[in-house]
Amino acid sequence: MATKLFVGGLSYSTTSESLREYFAQCGTVESATVITDRATGQSRGFGFVEMATEADGQAAISKLNDKPFEGRRLTVNVANPQGAGRSGGGSRPAGSRSGGGFGGGYGGGPRRTPRW
Repeated sequence: MATKLFVGGLSYSTTSESLREYFAQCGTVESATVITDRATGQSRGFGFVEMATEADGQAAISKLNDKPFEGRRLTVNVANPQGAGRSGGGSRPAGSRSGGGFGGGYGGGPRRTPRW
């Protein structure tokens, strides 16, 4: 089963191909992608590498994490499943609102004292 790895700390000059070549020393690389800014096309400093097996993925983590590559120290770990990141929500009951206090979560205006 393939293992998808998050790779952080990439140099802005790193390409997907150079990332693939670097990780190939640890096993078979299924894919390597450097994430780029949509507007400028410049690297955002991180990417993802998919290793063919879980053993190859663990080898890459132990061998390459915190090691220099193109002048920067890499962070290599197992990637979170897609959608499990900073998506927010999902933990509140249906129909509840976020925010709090007497302003209903909308903020602004002077603070009022309750009239009970």
